[in-house]
Amino acid sequence: MEVLLVEDDESIAEPLIDGLARYGMVTRHVATGAAALSAPAGDFVLLDLGLPDIDGIDVCRRLREVSDVPIIMLTARGDEADRVLGLEIGADDYMAKPFSTRELVARMRATVRRVVAGPGAGDPLGPLRIDSRLREATLHGAPLGLTAKEYQLLALLAEDPGAVVDRRRILETVWEPNFFGSGKTLDFHVAALRRKLGDPRWIENRRGIGFRLIILPADAA
Repeated sequence: MEVLLVEDDESIAEPLIDGLARYGMVTRHVATGAAALSAPAGDFVLLDLGLPDIDGIDVCRRLREVSDVPIIMLTARGDEADRVLGLEIGADDYMAKPFSTRELVARMRATVRRVVAGPGAGDPLGPLRIDSRLREATLHGAPLGLTAKEYQLLALLAEDPGAVVDRRRILETVWEPNFFGSGKTLDFHVAALRRKLGDPRWIENRRGIGFRLIILPADAA
């Protein structure tokens, strides 16, 4: 994912860029609203509201006039009116500073899932439904009863069905960056998730590499 970070505070921008890189994201950093409006938006925009030249709310409005790129506002402002206005003019979410990179990435991924699915969109996961707001999944309309880690694992694989997600990325995303626990932890959770899905074919193991989600048809045996 290519991210445009609009943030004038280097003490926030630099560690955030490093943190996003650990999740496989490439970040372009600009420090002003004018630079944001002239830069490629990429796949996602992280937009500080307190910019030195153009108010972040105005930047958000002008970005939304020309692009549907997902936008999360980053704000130290305590005024609820600013957050509400930002959402009303087209931002997808907001994060109050300070925040953790892990939570931000989770919000970004949830936003991408909502944007891709869209209201009334088709069902890209066959009989499987993942609700990022409730953090739960259903299969053929029945709740799967997932644990928090099982849900995070399934949601990560479902971001790009059919694509292999390597083991290290899964461990660092679902557990924590620089995870040093046993690799058996991941295998245990994959096995549990397969049991709850009712068919091991839902999750394919690429030995020594990672796992991928295979969308089975509703009438699969």
